[in-house]
Amino acid sequence: MKSLINSIILGMTTVAFVSCTGDYLEINSNPYQPGDLTPDGYGLSSAMSNIAGCVVSPDVNTAQFTDCLLGGPMGGYYADSKVSGWDNTISNYNPTDNWTNVFLKSDRIIPVLYTNLTVVEKLCEESGDDMPLMVANIIKVAAMSRVTDTYGPIPYSQIGKDGKIETPYDPQDKVYDKFFEELTNSVNALNAKLVDNPDYTIPSSADYVYKGDVKKWIRFANSLKMRLAMRIVYADKEKAQARFVEAMDPVNGGIMEQNDQNAMWDYFKSSSNPIYVASRYNSAEGSLTGGDSHAAADIICYMNGYNDNRREKYFVKSEYGYPEYVGVRRGIELSTLGKNARKYSGINVAESDPVIWMNAAETYFLRAEAVAVHGFTNPHETMTAKDLYEEGIRKSFEQWGADLGYYLEDGYSTPQTYNDPESVNSYSERLSEITVKWNDGAAQEEKQERIIIQKWIANWTLGNEAWADYRRTGYPKLIPATAEGNKSGGKVDSELGARRMPYPADEYVSNKNNVLEAVSEYLKGADEMGTFIWWDCKPKN
Repeated sequence: MKSLINSIILGMTTVAFVSCTGDYLEINSNPYQPGDLTPDGYGLSSAMSNIAGCVVSPDVNTAQFTDCLLGGPMGGYYADSKVSGWDNTISNYNPTDNWTNVFLKSDRIIPVLYTNLTVVEKLCEESGDDMPLMVANIIKVAAMSRVTDTYGPIPYSQIGKDGKIETPYDPQDKVYDKFFEELTNSVNALNAKLVDNPDYTIPSSADYVYKGDVKKWIRFANSLKMRLAMRIVYADKEKAQARFVEAMDPVNGGIMEQNDQNAMWDYFKSSSNPIYVASRYNSAEGSLTGGDSHAAADIICYMNGYNDNRREKYFVKSEYGYPEYVGVRRGIELSTLGKNARKYSGINVAESDPVIWMNAAETYFLRAEAVAVHGFTNPHETMTAKDLYEEGIRKSFEQWGADLGYYLEDGYSTPQTYNDPESVNSYSERLSEITVKWNDGAAQEEKQERIIIQKWIANWTLGNEAWADYRRTGYPKLIPATAEGNKSGGKVDSELGARRMPYPADEYVSNKNNVLEAVSEYLKGADEMGTFIWWDCKPKN
């Protein structure tokens, strides 16, 4: 057994404190560290930690590409703020391949995920306890859902145990079917184990999320199923409703309802949170606000307008003094920031902060949308849309330790217009007329916008999730790229924003026939950033 496990190279990544502006694959060459992988508990702990690191990678360069430069800006949370040297960015819709290939081609994600899943599987066979593998499969869905939501169709069902993706692509609806199947199987197995042994836990040393508490893993798996079910609601409402109701069935172990059930990878005690490090790359000497990434104008405009007390938890105050909180507009000609880029508000994350995967607030907003917008028939729902919406807000303020005050009763305040302190990239149009206070008499579209705005604010730092919601619903309304900042050559509409990322160039070499089939048969359009993916099909207003 020891020989078998030691033959599999684990991908425990080493944080690399270097700029991402070079070639990604060159920076990340030879990332693996072999370990003493004996089946005595250390091997399991190492493999499970490696698997967890495939959701948001502890490797700074990987996380910078997936979250600081892709999900964060596309979701309206972060903005690029490196004034020189970045001529091709995702925010400008003209990225180079090494900026967009990371989710599929990084050796820090899929190869690490699948090789370590193999280790866990073998260790479970040896011990006769499959439950760690069930937890690992839940994490796999959390990680791979970010991948398919970035590209659309992806290799999934036929990926080998070594993580090589030179295999046929699955259409995205089949990828989602597989997600639901894997989550269901894991939940059923974990629940069955608890029937036999109510006090069962997995080793806490193998679990930096829930410290071995499988009941909380069950709640996360069901909540993740709800998130994915809502994702496909415009593509297949019947299936979405069925999976959503299934997830909420109490017999399946419940969903996340309290903040002590939040899924957070609390791994960064001896190493640094990668978002902290990446956002501060290339900081000017003495800067308090960051370097390569700052807070985006979009979310600050909404939160300023609503006088939201979570701002001090989310953002570093600007160096302008007044306004206290002011973000950088996304999709601009970066050179226009000039020497004052450092003055805009930063991303308030500490070196030791955990990485958030999902929070209880989101489950309330998902349920509110199910009731108010889609009219799901759900025998397990006991709360009104209003109560669900307001509880989602309460849970978020509680999570961040902010004073709720009269926030829920504010029926007057609306998002602020964006006034750039440098006057170069201002945007005079009001993003929304939506207020915080719930309105039972509003049209479904207004209810959806209100719910998604508050869900978006509550999901701060979950940029890829925010981008998915923006594409799925059209909300929140975001500030479009400037005419000079949209460098897509007409391939991306500034008002709609990017709908996906193109496939890695290497796929057209190493996996040519399969990627060509995916583009032709499943993507139904060109392999471009402006092409819509399967679930992105809400009729546009």
